[in-house]
Amino acid sequence: MSERPLTVMVVDDHPMWRDAVARDLGEAGCDVVATAGDGPQAVRRARAVRPDVLVLDLNLPGLPGAEVCRQLAGNIHVLVLSASGEQEDVLEAVKAGATGYLVKSASAAELVDAVRRTAVGDAVFTPGLAGLVLGEFRRLATASAPDAGGAADVPRLTERETEVLRLVAKGLTYRQIADRLVISHRTVQNHVQNTLGKLQLHNRAELVRYAIESGLDAG
Repeated sequence: MSERPLTVMVVDDHPMWRDAVARDLGEAGCDVVATAGDGPQAVRRARAVRPDVLVLDLNLPGLPGAEVCRQLAGNIHVLVLSASGEQEDVLEAVKAGATGYLVKSASAAELVDAVRRTAVGDAVFTPGLAGLVLGEFRRLATASAPDAGGAADVPRLTERETEVLRLVAKGLTYRQIADRLVISHRTVQNHVQNTLGKLQLHNRAELVRYAIESGLDAG
């Protein structure tokens, strides 16, 4: 990331807001490689330019933002930037694969910081929303897997991978995990990517749910 500008695409159906977000990110040193004003256009352009981060509104004509996220999140980090902080919208976005969720009342500095953290895989949420997401995953895990076991259910993971997974389930960012375990941020990312591959999962949201179902968020 340090060798080139962070590439970003901004998707919002309001031109003035879209332009303002793009301008703020550009002034912060990001390279805004594309913008879009509707869902289908967002999918086409994102696949063409493959930005590091897609800043995505949920309320889009043509194709809902959550569906745009679902189609792109496997290959692009998605940061939702929405006027809504409603539980239903937040959870739908995360389940669709969004890495983070910011409400539009955030400042320009908060947005820039969120984009940079999203680019390296950190889960970024407006204060209060992270707890909501983790709480919902715990509820779903309890409802769908009441007999789930503990760490013994993940024998394919190394001790370090299991340790990282446990901290992910508790809601820690990758940087916080790196500080806790006294390892580099890049090493944490590598452990997460290896774990995703071993468990055949696609994103952090699925990883958190798996960890909670396995009882790794306890203790």
